Amino acid sequence: MTTAPIAIRIEELRKTFRIPEHRVHTLKERTLHPLRRDKFDEFEVLKGVSFEVVQGEFFGIVGRNGSGKSTLLKCLAGIYRTDGGTIAVAGRLSPFIELGVGFNPDLTARDNVLINAVMMGLTPREARARLDEIISFAELERFVDQKLKNYSSGMQVRLAFAVMIQSDPDVLLIDEVLAVGDAAFQQKCIDVFYRLRGEGKTIVLVTHEMGLVERFCHRALKLSGGKITHIGDPAEIGRAYLSENFATVDSSHLQGSESAQIRLVDAWVTDTSGARIDAVSFREWLRIHVVLEARQPISRPGVSIWLSNEDGVRVFAAGARENGEALADLEAGERLEFSIIVQNPLSAGRYYVGCGVTQGSAGLEILLFRNRAADIVSYGADLHSLVNVEFEPSVTRTHPQREAIT
Repeated sequence: MTTAPIAIRIEELRKTFRIPEHRVHTLKERTLHPLRRDKFDEFEVLKGVSFEVVQGEFFGIVGRNGSGKSTLLKCLAGIYRTDGGTIAVAGRLSPFIELGVGFNPDLTARDNVLINAVMMGLTPREARARLDEIISFAELERFVDQKLKNYSSGMQVRLAFAVMIQSDPDVLLIDEVLAVGDAAFQQKCIDVFYRLRGEGKTIVLVTHEMGLVERFCHRALKLSGGKITHIGDPAEIGRAYLSENFATVDSSHLQGSESAQIRLVDAWVTDTSGARIDAVSFREWLRIHVVLEARQPISRPGVSIWLSNEDGVRVFAAGARENGEALADLEAGERLEFSIIVQNPLSAGRYYVGCGVTQGSAGLEILLFRNRAADIVSYGADLHSLVNVEFEPSVTRTHPQREAIT
């Protein structure tokens, strides 16, 4: 990729938003205070960002909310005017950034497709020729003459994505809006990603999904506080992002210290007899245990444990449930023990027991995260992969030419 021509070059890009301290909402306020000057707080979102993307590269941009990644993409698309630095893009650019941008809700899907396709560089004749294919991909044949204001957000996403991929752009900018689509549409988009990647399209993808970054991206960068903190291998960027994402106000969680709400009392591994062990042979049964103690009442707790290797790659994980239902609330001082039994599928090496605790029905509030609570050494197997998977082989041989002769 390093010898390919440059598709995007960004140098010392800066963007600052001015947020007014006091807004004048009525003419009366302006009349009563004609000499009052508006005061603004300045919020610098991008602070000298510089990087290059070569032609044919699938490039990922990750970062926590507020890190500046969406602002960066909007500056690339020309939606925001920059306050400093330069942006150079080689070829025709197609942005898929914000739901509804470029659509007129009072026009039908047919009219919106034709208008947006022309805005993205197609001729009116080309736009009309591709209309049926666009509508078919979006699965909106029954609603093509319906006004967009009557569309759901998912229908609008499908339509916008279909227009984008049919406009034959040289560079595609894709933001997290794909999360609005349903599972079937997301799989359709993944299939398109494979195709575009194979065709050598230049794609910049902003996402929180590290699986997509590692699966598709040749390189990635991580933004934090408007600056690039990491750039390079997608797997390394993913680990850096997850480490930062789990670093809550109490950053000691990452080192395994206790939190204000809950503490990890103990984590260990035993054999089938219940004896603690620090090594286990391949295919031997083992049980992984964690004991937690609530320091404060916890609503709808979620508990998970996992095993990861020396590189921090999570091999497998499991979550705690009670009779198939979510865990009951924990009272202050109450202890909870969670364990799983598994037949060792691991290749030889050292592995670490991790534990996480969340709160709430969605499991978004992280109370405890410890990546290395205990360790275990696996031995007796030299696999060509991290884990061994049971399978039944099937081989079928045919001779089509012989069958045709007979």
